[in-house]
Amino acid sequence: MSMKRRADATPHAASLIEGMRDFGYTLETAMADIIDNSVTANASTVEVLAETSSDEPWIAIIDDGIGMHEVELIEAMRPGSRNPLEEREDHDLGRFGLGLKSASFSQCRQLTVISRKAGLTSAATWDLDTVAETNVWAVELEDDLSSIPAAEHLPETGTIVLWRKLDRLSTGYRHDATKRAAEINKALSGAERHLRLCFHRYMEGNRPKLRLLLNGRKLSPIDPFAQDQKATQVDPVEVLPLTKGTVETQCFTLPHHKMMSRSAWDELGGPEGHLRTQGFYIYREKRLIIAGSWLGLARQTELTKLSRVRVDIPNTMDADWKIDVRKANAQMPPVVRDRLRRIVERLQGTSKRTYKRRGQKLVDDKKLPFWSRIQQDGRIIYRPNIDHPSISGFEDSLPEEFRNGFRTCLKLIGSGLPMESLHADMLGGAEDVYADESDFASLAEGVETAIRLLHGTGMTVSDIVANLCSNEPLRSHKDSVRKLAEDIEDGESQ
Repeated sequence: MSMKRRADATPHAASLIEGMRDFGYTLETAMADIIDNSVTANASTVEVLAETSSDEPWIAIIDDGIGMHEVELIEAMRPGSRNPLEEREDHDLGRFGLGLKSASFSQCRQLTVISRKAGLTSAATWDLDTVAETNVWAVELEDDLSSIPAAEHLPETGTIVLWRKLDRLSTGYRHDATKRAAEINKALSGAERHLRLCFHRYMEGNRPKLRLLLNGRKLSPIDPFAQDQKATQVDPVEVLPLTKGTVETQCFTLPHHKMMSRSAWDELGGPEGHLRTQGFYIYREKRLIIAGSWLGLARQTELTKLSRVRVDIPNTMDADWKIDVRKANAQMPPVVRDRLRRIVERLQGTSKRTYKRRGQKLVDDKKLPFWSRIQQDGRIIYRPNIDHPSISGFEDSLPEEFRNGFRTCLKLIGSGLPMESLHADMLGGAEDVYADESDFASLAEGVETAIRLLHGTGMTVSDIVANLCSNEPLRSHKDSVRKLAEDIEDGESQ
């Protein structure tokens, strides 16, 4: 039977700890807050173990950091155990001394911490149900670890944070083990991506400072700036010295989606997509605080969704940036806001050029587009280009009585463009919108007509191919167009 002793808690602990349950944590932000403590404790490996299918599911976060003696453990279990204004080491990711408790109780009603340092093992438990029954607010010290889940995974030096009574994760499914397990596993899956992103700078490189594992599986980092992609545009680091530290910024423009593999593109965008993940990525001591937001300095648009700005701040500027307890929100000081506003204006121009590069060919009359882009009364109108050789040549081949009907059909096609659907689809993800693909055989007759007309104007084969294949659907059939143009030229020269 587990032996228990008690250590007095801080005054008014009842109201404080219950209040900690509603700080606004999600599972991923709660887990990240616990891992912050592991990083501060110089851990090189952190593993998340989860038992979700049993009647009493639990989650354990295990690190190989410096560990704690019993006195240190008791102090760590006290709510508000440190002054947020005190000076800290550069690698310290904590601030209020609330993270361990507030993050844990946001997900569970029973928190156990087991730690080993210099060969001595200590364990302590907060159980909110026991506190409610006894009305005694004191930390229970554990002397027998045999019945505590995951205790056997404690490293020679390190700490285990164990969450039991996962009431917040199993709400609605407390009496259905299968659905409860599915709900917890779904939450863990979402948390996995967050951790890969949040700590990616600790996990990167051949000799990473941190290894993250989930149930024995090593997690790989997600670099939101796609620095492993050759087409990523990287600006130099800009330094802004301030009274309480230095703010560093670096701008990145991601490659066009056609220059990346689909899997790499999707992983970068995540479940919300690239439209929602553009903007500032703010790091506090290389730990991600905010992922993808312009913080009121710009709008999230389709043309700027390739723009991302890395902002590094030291922990000495927490108060100036108004870092909250969850380390999931921040506000820019005015002097930084002014600097970043200028950076945003410059960066968005780069992103727009990257996305418009292909689109500009569409409005270049010299490239013979199939669609004409017309600006009229402040509006942009797209119409079939009736002067395109493929269209005008076909019209000329029709009997006179059919030509007006042909032009009417073209007008109906132009006016029938589903603009609202296209707009919604482009906002949802432009990379998922494609023109209908056609095989060359179905296009050959019209292409042949266009080639003969252009050849008659004195154009060379190379010029004909460049003009006809500047846009879809012929861009994908450049070799076939060239072969047909060469055959026509050879035939007319004989």
